[in-house]
Amino acid sequence: MKRSEKGLRTTLNRKGTRSDNSPILVRKSARIKQPAICERCGAIYADKTWRNDRRAAAALLDKANWITCPACSQARGGVYFGRVLASGPGLAGRHDAIERRIANIARLASSRQPERKLESVEWSGPKLEVLTTSQKLAHRIARELAKTFGGKAVYRWSDDDGSLLATWNCPAR
Repeated sequence: MKRSEKGLRTTLNRKGTRSDNSPILVRKSARIKQPAICERCGAIYADKTWRNDRRAAAALLDKANWITCPACSQARGGVYFGRVLASGPGLAGRHDAIERRIANIARLASSRQPERKLESVEWSGPKLEVLTTSQKLAHRIARELAKTFGGKAVYRWSDDDGSLLATWNCPAR
C-alpha cells in the first residue's frame, strides 16, 4: 500500500465517532425542549447551545420552558470539575485583589459560556481554594493569577473523571 492510499483509507474509517459532531453537553441535554431558560441564572438554551442573551430572553419568555441548566444543577449538587489551590507567602496582604481578579475572570467566562461558573472561593488560613464547574475555568483562573501576581501554576488532570487540580504558589512581593 502506498503512503497516499493509507491516508485516504484512514479518513474513511469513522468507527467510534459521532455522526452529528455535536458537543457532549448537547447529547446530554438532548431531551430539553427548545427554547429553554434556566430559572436560577437566566441562561438560554436554543440551537443546541447555552447562552446569556438578555434581549433574546425577553422575546422568549412566553414560549420558553423553565428548567435548571446543567451548570446550576452541578453547582447545587456540589459537583466540581475544576479546583484551584493557592498558597505561598505572597497571599497574606492580597486577599481583596485576588478575590477581585477571580470574580472578574469568572464573570467574563460565564458571560461567554454560562456553563462555566464559580462554585466557591474559600480562604482557610493562609491558603485559598476555588471550586469551578469546568476545568477550563479553573485553568484560566490559575493561569491569570500566576500572570498577574507572579509565581508558577501547575496543572494535574484526573484520569477518573477528567477534573483539574491547579496549584498556584504565590511568591512574596
